[in-house]
Amino acid sequence: MSYTKESVDVVLIGSGIMSATLGALLTELQPDWDIRVYERLDYVSRESSDPWNNAGTGHAALCELNYTPAGADGSVDITKAVNINEQFHVSRQFWSYLVDEGIITDPSTFINQVPHVSYGRGEKGRDYIKARHAAMVKNPLFKDMEFSDDPAKHAEWLPLMFENRGPGQVNGVSRTELGTDVDFGSLSRQLLTHIGGKGAQIRTGHDVTDLQRTADGWKVSVKEAASAESFDVNAKFVFIGAGGGALHLLQKSGIAEGKGYGGFPVSGLFMRTSNPELVAKHKAKVYGQAAIGAPPMSVPHLDTRVINGKQYLMFGPYAGFTPKFLKNGKFTDLPFSVKGDNLATMLGVAKDNFDLVKYLVGELAASKKAKYGSLEEFIPEVNPADWEFITAGQRVQVMKKQGKGGVLGFGTEVISAADGSLAALLGASPGASTAAPIMLNLIKTCFPQQYSGWESKLKSIVPSLGRKLHEDETLLDELSEYTARTLQIAR
Repeated sequence: MSYTKESVDVVLIGSGIMSATLGALLTELQPDWDIRVYERLDYVSRESSDPWNNAGTGHAALCELNYTPAGADGSVDITKAVNINEQFHVSRQFWSYLVDEGIITDPSTFINQVPHVSYGRGEKGRDYIKARHAAMVKNPLFKDMEFSDDPAKHAEWLPLMFENRGPGQVNGVSRTELGTDVDFGSLSRQLLTHIGGKGAQIRTGHDVTDLQRTADGWKVSVKEAASAESFDVNAKFVFIGAGGGALHLLQKSGIAEGKGYGGFPVSGLFMRTSNPELVAKHKAKVYGQAAIGAPPMSVPHLDTRVINGKQYLMFGPYAGFTPKFLKNGKFTDLPFSVKGDNLATMLGVAKDNFDLVKYLVGELAASKKAKYGSLEEFIPEVNPADWEFITAGQRVQVMKKQGKGGVLGFGTEVISAADGSLAALLGASPGASTAAPIMLNLIKTCFPQQYSGWESKLKSIVPSLGRKLHEDETLLDELSEYTARTLQIAR
């Protein structure tokens, strides 16, 4: 049975960090709007935003080497790193506003200071880390970054990794105290609790099955799991923030802007330990260099994690493959996503990414012994009894048209209807860490008539709105000090 049940201003599909951030912003800007959040699972923020389904890195490009590619001449391009770091400062300002307003009372429930470290092995790796550091410290955003190729300094910074190394090894390490570990699940749930208290309705166990245009917006078809009944909701604006499930719903919407997009799913495993002796000897997120053909999300890293006040170490990820688009998805997700308008895109990506396919096949075939061998490149002495394997979240990399074929994207991308009535977010990293600037850009794109009236409020939420902090060092220092104090992290 299907029937029209209600009309609302906004429907947010999915209960992760993207929908939660957009919902919180819209609640601040337009508190009289009627907002609905529909989540297919029986609990919110259980997919990509769940802390054990992501690395929890406050992605600010401080340690992630894929954002600073080296040229053939050895020079390092920091353009992408600067852009991502600027975005993370926007997120910090938004989160500080939440604390100032009492929306979040204890920032340590979702963000904690953890140094970010980049690690290069051998002479080639050392030289790259050194060149990267030299390029980055020239920019005010990264002026506090340190570099060392001294084994004694490495052992001081990272005792678990370097105390028991043999003589003669060559390594390069850069480090900054400004890094963070973020529990995006906790943050999402606190934001949803806030907007729920302001009148938004968050409905779990509700699966959005279809989207159809209406004269003044969208008819959103929803199926309730408990009763198996369906109903329709008329919405003036729809945001598809359903992680891997976003592509199918974007296709159902039929908007011209979504034509040609495909998705490539990548899953993975992490190793985790709570052994207090190991945890005590490593407080950092240490990112190494990617294997040939590896997607950026598969860059090896050894991380401190803080979940519900307890510290863990996590290593990985070990990339895998499943045709599911969500951790709780279906094996038909990938084949059913192939349409006439994206077939050429997907075939083009397949043709041009043989290294990725080869890498994934190798990862799938790797034994547990080989996986522990990867960890031993970070920790010389590994006791398998200390570590357990956990299944990580599912990511869907964006495939989009390029010429007659397609290109595989590893970032995030917002696709919006020409009239601004619908938007969808596709992609993965840096994702959650840049949810605030992504949603601010979405608001500007999708609500042009209201935006000028909202701009003053937005600048009270994000004081640097519309400005580049690396171009104004005084403002950078002022806002860095403010957000560090408010969030109780390093400046």
